[in-house]
Amino acid sequence: MKNLALIPLVAACLSTPLAAQTADPVAEVEAQGDRTARVSQQIWDWAELGYLENRSSGLLQDELQSEGFQVEAGIADIPTAFLAEWGEGGPVIAILAEYDALPGISQTAAPTREQSEHGAGHACGHNLFAGGSLTAAIAVKRWLEKTGTPGRIRLYGTPAEEGGSGKVYMTRAGLFDDVDIALHWHAADENSAAARTSLANRSAKFRFRGISAHAAGAPERGRSALDGVEAMNMMVNMMREHTSMDTRIHYVITEGGSAPNVIPDFAEVFYYVRHSDAAEVQALWTRLEAAAKGAAMGTGTEVEWEVIHGNNPLLVNETLARAMDRKLRSLGGIEYTAEERAWAEEISTSFGENAEPLEEAGKVQPYAKTLGYGSTDVGDVSWATPTVGVRTATWVPGTSAHSWQAVAASGHSIGHKGAQLAAKALTLMAAELYTNEEMRNAARAEFDAARGEDYEYVSLLGDRDPPLDYRE
Repeated sequence: MKNLALIPLVAACLSTPLAAQTADPVAEVEAQGDRTARVSQQIWDWAELGYLENRSSGLLQDELQSEGFQVEAGIADIPTAFLAEWGEGGPVIAILAEYDALPGISQTAAPTREQSEHGAGHACGHNLFAGGSLTAAIAVKRWLEKTGTPGRIRLYGTPAEEGGSGKVYMTRAGLFDDVDIALHWHAADENSAAARTSLANRSAKFRFRGISAHAAGAPERGRSALDGVEAMNMMVNMMREHTSMDTRIHYVITEGGSAPNVIPDFAEVFYYVRHSDAAEVQALWTRLEAAAKGAAMGTGTEVEWEVIHGNNPLLVNETLARAMDRKLRSLGGIEYTAEERAWAEEISTSFGENAEPLEEAGKVQPYAKTLGYGSTDVGDVSWATPTVGVRTATWVPGTSAHSWQAVAASGHSIGHKGAQLAAKALTLMAAELYTNEEMRNAARAEFDAARGEDYEYVSLLGDRDPPLDYRE
């Protein structure tokens, strides 16, 4: 009986130049372990917020230029975005890199809660995303160079993923239109190459304006902007009862006044709306705007809003996802040293009932097509070109993104190991894509069928310019 699982691999080998078959892409990644750790740690130390990642972006560009990449900075009208390319002819394979931190969550690399003085932190592991993607791009470049394989490798420096939608502006500018395949990865508490979709989302800051007055001496003269915010929030919270299961709505009041005895003439609330279907996000958004208008009318205030970001859902490509799953399984999971295990055990105690066995870091999760409830601007890239990702255990099993435990592990050797594993998977995937035309064609055919003949790209953030000051 034939082993059908080996047929694609044999076909790929027959179409691959001998030099490419004997070269070792993984060895190119392993040779750069120090670079991965150094760059990831430096970006973790800086913890720069979206569109303010000047040093982080500059470091990546310097590393790439030192390896012979041609770098174009300031693309898509974003000072911290860049495109770096090496090679000629052949397919264009893109690797994405993120490097923005999150505000309001800081942590040292200790396994117990120990806030740093920074005020921001890499609670989503984008420092590792940057370091791992950098290493992968350089490893692919070296592999192309040594094997003489035709092709171009690009690293896209993509700022402000956290609520700034940097990749959306890059997609809107057509910067992925000539890319054959885009690769990405993300920090996680497990190893997986599952075909995981995401939620579409849109956000905006709703700004209410009223009339100030003495809250006790002349309340009749005032109109509270905070009342407008609270009235809107109340109506939206009632709206939740009448939405579908995939809906997610969340908000924070970013400004509500300074003193109780002064009726605030300005207040602001920052909303996110998410759903698996971009059309449903737009429908929900119409209802959100109606609630804002009603709140202003009922409280005698005025309201305006600014859309800050919007992402389409990830368009999964199972041709590529299954291939990435094979790469990850060939590599295996993460192995802790005795010191790392002791550190991880201490972190794990903070999870209580949600703790997972540490052995999970050494496993690769089963392949499946699933819905993820987060959102990412990689979604827009995935509608411009076939896209595939992978997640690796950069964090202790059981860790949630956007937590102090994620910040700690992202600045630890455990995180660096996960970034190295991701770099290996990306490099192996790229090497096959350059030499396996059949796979590229199959991925493109699946992509075209999923988009449909009449597909037109629509950005959920409209035609606004990048909100370069949204974190200031």
